[in-house]
Order: sequence, then C-alpha cells, then structure tokens
Amino acid sequence: MFYYISFLRPPPIQAALSGEPILITPQIANDLRTEYYTDVQDIFYSWSLHSPTPNSVITKPVKLTSWRASTMYKEIPVPPPRNVRDGEYWRLVLSSGTSRKDQILSLSDENLGRQPFPVVSDPIFFSARSSKAVKQERIQRPYVLTATNRDHPVIFHIIEQTSFDLDKKIWDSGIGLSSWFIQLHSGMVSNTALVSQVKNALFASKCDVLELGAGTGIVAIVLGILQGLLGSPVTPGKIISTDLPSALPLLQSNISSSQSLYHLGNTPKSIALDWDEPDISTQVASFVSGIDVIVMSDVTYNTASFPALIGTLSRLIMFSLSVAPVKPPLIILGYKERDIAERTLWEMAEKIGIHFEKAAQIPGAGGTPVEVWVGTVLVNTQ
Repeated sequence: MFYYISFLRPPPIQAALSGEPILITPQIANDLRTEYYTDVQDIFYSWSLHSPTPNSVITKPVKLTSWRASTMYKEIPVPPPRNVRDGEYWRLVLSSGTSRKDQILSLSDENLGRQPFPVVSDPIFFSARSSKAVKQERIQRPYVLTATNRDHPVIFHIIEQTSFDLDKKIWDSGIGLSSWFIQLHSGMVSNTALVSQVKNALFASKCDVLELGAGTGIVAIVLGILQGLLGSPVTPGKIISTDLPSALPLLQSNISSSQSLYHLGNTPKSIALDWDEPDISTQVASFVSGIDVIVMSDVTYNTASFPALIGTLSRLIMFSLSVAPVKPPLIILGYKERDIAERTLWEMAEKIGIHFEKAAQIPGAGGTPVEVWVGTVLVNTQ
C-alpha cells in the first residue's frame, strides 16, 4: 500500500496580491482515498514559480501542519510566496520532508512508498484584480527514475484530476509495476528464469507492447522512457496504451508532456479500446502487426468486468498468434488485492491457456503490497 498527500480542498486557480493566506485542506490517504493515514505526519509546503525556463525558483520547504486523521477536515492557511508579483504563476508543493528529494517521487527507490507521496498544485495566478474563487480541478505528481546509462535522473510529471473519476487518478499497481520495470531495466532484480524472460522481451529486442486499462498512463510513459534509453542495435518497438474514450484526453496529455524523453519517433500511442467490442483485433491491427507483451495494472477492481477482460485477452492472443504462431505474448499484471474474489481471474485465465506466476512484490508502506505477475501462454504446436 502507498499513501498520497492530496488536497481535500484544493487551492484556487487565482489568488489576490493582498498577502492573505490561501486556504487548503490537505489529506493523506490511499490511492482511492478510502483509507486515511493513521499516523502523525508532518507536511511541508513550498512554492515553485511556474516559468518557461528550466531553472525555476523553488522556495525552501516550511512546515505547514502535522497531519492527524482526527483533524482531516481542518482548513489550513498557506502564506503566499514572498514578494510575489502581479501576473506570476506559482505552484504549491506539499511533501513529507524538507529536501528537494522529498518533493519528487523516486520510482527507482528500493524503499518506495515508505513516506507519503508529494503533490503539486496546478499553477495559481496571482493578480491585483479581484476574482471569484474557483477551486482547481487538477494536481500534478513529479516522478524521477535513475537509469544506469544516463548521466542525470529523468524527471517526468503525471497529471491527475481532483474529481472521483477512477480513470483519472494514479493507482498503487501502476506505480508498483512501473518501479519494477525500472529495477528490471537497471539490473536491480534477482535474475530468475522468469525475470530474464521478461527482461529479454522488453529490453533486449524490439518489443511491441499493448497496455490495457492505462488510466493516467504512468506505465506506458515509464516503458517509453526506458525503451528510449536502449542503445543501438536495439530498436524500440511500439507502445499502444488503451482505455475507454473518457480516459483518453488526460492519458494523451500525460504521454505528450514527456515527449522529449522517448526514443525519436516512438512516442507511446493512446487509443480507445472497449473490452466488450468484438472487433478488438481489427482495432489493434491498425497500430501494430503483432503483440510481444500485454501489460495491465489495477484491472481487477471490478470482478463483473472479468468475462470482458478474459475475452479481450483471448482475442489479443489469437491476433498475435496469427502473426507469429510460435511466439505468444507475455502478459504482465500489476495487482493489489482489494477483495479476495478478484483472484478468480487467475482461474479464468488458466481456462484460456494463460498461466500466471508471481515475479515480485512491492511492500510500500505496509498493508496490501503490489504484486507483479507474469502470464505465459501455452501454445499447442501439434
């Protein structure tokens, strides 16, 4: 389980230059905001000047409050940036510590999730003109990954909505699976036969990846960045990130924001894919000639969708085998148990020839860990 600092009451989109504090209500909760952090946790705030230059101003973190679940609805005043000027945009940063590292979530950290994850607001416009208070509807989370063949860490950002739309938030399994991919790429994972099979498929040869239930796109973005780090003669394959049409605008926006980090000409592609549609293979064939790896995370929270998901996997496997009969796709699942009934998916998968084996477990802050499962497809060559 991971915990996230968020805004129960977000800051406004515009603030006055009068020097009056900005009122927010911070919270620390799980990914679905259904379980609150039960320990006492200091929250620190800082201001980041929203500027087109790469070296923008970031103020020193200052303690804002001590989070307690008993006072989770309390409004907290935040002093505006010192010497803020008319027309400037500033982002409010909340973190669990006072260092710059505390303000960015490191996906390469073996202790991932031991502290609540930081959050950054959308830009707040400071103006001498008064305006009606309108609350922000988006937040941003900065992530960093460290690669062995790169001089500097790679930083990217994921935008989430403050609404309750499930496809517009980061979920634990997406973070856990992304972190495991980074450790796999960097050689930080014990080299079992199963691990070697996944690593060779993803990073040792051209690999076409299709993701199901992409949400905000963090898994596709991390894979795109990692494949962009591959050196010659390995040429990255295509990454097709899919979800329902309602998720696509935010998904595509997040993918595009990391454009400079991908391999030239190989930006992940977002497309709409409905698991209930019978012509899935036709839709996919417009973008890839075959599928080497199917990736999915947190697709098990609704057991009623399992027949559609299994049907989708079956059709995608058949499509892939029609291109390469002896090379079925690997299936990689990031999973966090929310109900024991979800594990019936493994039994349903066996019935269509998919055998899942657990490859890793990311503990986070304790509680329910994120599990990484690898599914292999039994091919009848007779």
